[in-house]
Amino acid sequence: MSLPLRITVNGRDYSYTILTKKIENHTFEIKIEFDGEELTIFRNNLGEWDILERTINDEPGLLKEIARNVALRYRLR
Repeated sequence: MSLPLRITVNGRDYSYTILTKKIENHTFEIKIEFDGEELTIFRNNLGEWDILERTINDEPGLLKEIARNVALRYRLR
């Protein structure tokens, strides 16, 4: 398991942990742990990275920003 990563969105700090062991350019799915839940980041049909398990209670843009942050960290296209 990797160390927790931090992100700041709308002035609040959040942390998440990447669970997927090997991430490469052809990776299409990444597991993370956020707020005690296991979430899946995936590449949608438009080529954008997004979270599979979205709920209506999620802060707008937070999960999308985490997905974007992971994609940038690993230089995924």
